[in-house]
Amino acid sequence: TTLKSILFTALSGAVISLSSCNKDDDPIITNTITDVVVASASFSVLEEAVVKANLATTLSGTGPFTVFAPDNTAFANAGINSATVASLTSSQLSDLLLYHTIGSKILAADVPAGPNAKVITAGGDSVFVTKNASGVYVNGIKVAVADIAADNGVIHQLSKALNKPSGNIVATAQAAGSGLDSLVKAIVRANNAPGGDPALIATLSSATLTVFAPSNAAFTQLLTALGTNDINNIPVATLLAVLRYHVVGGRAFSSDLANGNLAMLAGGNTTINLTNGAGGGPTIKGNGNGANASNIIGTNVMCRNGVVHVIDRVLLP
Repeated sequence: TTLKSILFTALSGAVISLSSCNKDDDPIITNTITDVVVASASFSVLEEAVVKANLATTLSGTGPFTVFAPDNTAFANAGINSATVASLTSSQLSDLLLYHTIGSKILAADVPAGPNAKVITAGGDSVFVTKNASGVYVNGIKVAVADIAADNGVIHQLSKALNKPSGNIVATAQAAGSGLDSLVKAIVRANNAPGGDPALIATLSSATLTVFAPSNAAFTQLLTALGTNDINNIPVATLLAVLRYHVVGGRAFSSDLANGNLAMLAGGNTTINLTNGAGGGPTIKGNGNGANASNIIGTNVMCRNGVVHVIDRVLLP
């Protein structure tokens, strides 16, 4: 027996042995979600986040997974870049990325029509998906590229990174850096002052609502027009009526808004125009605003009990 024949016999036996250990129906994973992310330069920030969050191995596993994946531009649109990733802990990044991940494979054709069908994420939170003639939306954010194939699931590339809710509507407005300090002051006064609504804060904290939230600059503009610099100088009844005029029942993401009237929860309509604002963006106008529409300058801020859109002018009934 020659050495060559001995080696051939040994190798043949090894191949037979390996073959017998694999079932015919075992998935062959050669192009995982992690592989797709790593291979694309446009996903470099996502790759950094996946690695730091220790999720690269998970997203290379059998899955299946659906990942709503922000590319670098989508992260930038949400104010996130490499420096942001570096500043966050592994746990924080894991929470954020699992909020973008579903523990099953959902192709675009299989997305519920909704509107805003509730889907549970891999982290146990909820996202709200809609499929209509304009495309697929997650929390009001449009899917820019759908059905990017991977052997262990599918990727849907987002136009903006999702923001995981950290609290209810009131807590979100109170958060540092929200730019909604004046709104919080107005809500507290309308809740606590004689003649106010002592259930206002509780309602905004628990009911499922959409709030068009005036920025600090919007309140400064209003106070200047009223010849004062203090929200406490606005009659409580007037302040309460104005605040209620900024609230819509249920979740109304930007993808749910349409040209025309929008009924407010406490009564009366506002007017939505999707294209006549700054840079061709959307506006909302109250009946008492005359020709002065408010630009919707921040959309789809997720809260535990609804959604907030930031506006640059106070709406007047």
